[in-house]
Amino acid sequence: MLETALTAFTTFFAVIGPIDSAVLVASLTPNATKAERRAISLKAVAIATLIVLAFALFGQPLLNQLGVSLPALQVAGGIILLIIALDMTLSKRPSPARLTLKESEEAESKAEAHAEITVFPLATPLLAGPGAMTSAIVLAAGTKGDPKLLVAVVLAILAVMLVTLVFLLLAQEVHALIGLTARKVIVRVFGVLLAAIAVQSIFNGITASHIFS
Repeated sequence: MLETALTAFTTFFAVIGPIDSAVLVASLTPNATKAERRAISLKAVAIATLIVLAFALFGQPLLNQLGVSLPALQVAGGIILLIIALDMTLSKRPSPARLTLKESEEAESKAEAHAEITVFPLATPLLAGPGAMTSAIVLAAGTKGDPKLLVAVVLAILAVMLVTLVFLLLAQEVHALIGLTARKVIVRVFGVLLAAIAVQSIFNGITASHIFS
């Protein structure tokens, strides 16, 4: 159970990126008051948590209805996470690409106009993005119906979201404190860890499929 919880925590911390998200929030809300940023952060994290939990609890049953097996899910999820990990590790930018250029422009436009940006782009795709959704399904499916292991995954999601909320509430301070070099190091370290988890997921899926046996 502890191993599952640690793997899930590391995975979600890497794909959600609390520190990186805090820096982006500070950039998107430069003129917001502390109370406004607190309200935006609380709502965004709440929505993102519900989305990720929904994928963790109901993602596999949905895939079962579509005839997708656990090994196939593990391989597909591992490939997606590996791509994200490679981007985190090898990209010249200090953070993984979370928003497309079009999304970034729209988000900045909304921020400048003081429009509501809680759902887009903060809750999704910044916090509850493809990586977090895929991780939730793969990790939950990997518990194979064991209630204790599923609880460990859920607790890991809640723990990472709590850490994310803390960083978002301290967005301005984090933005001022964390330098470019520190951000690069943090992102790349978690990128390597995520790559290892992704490759292990692919190995597990291939082994379970028995295609080479």
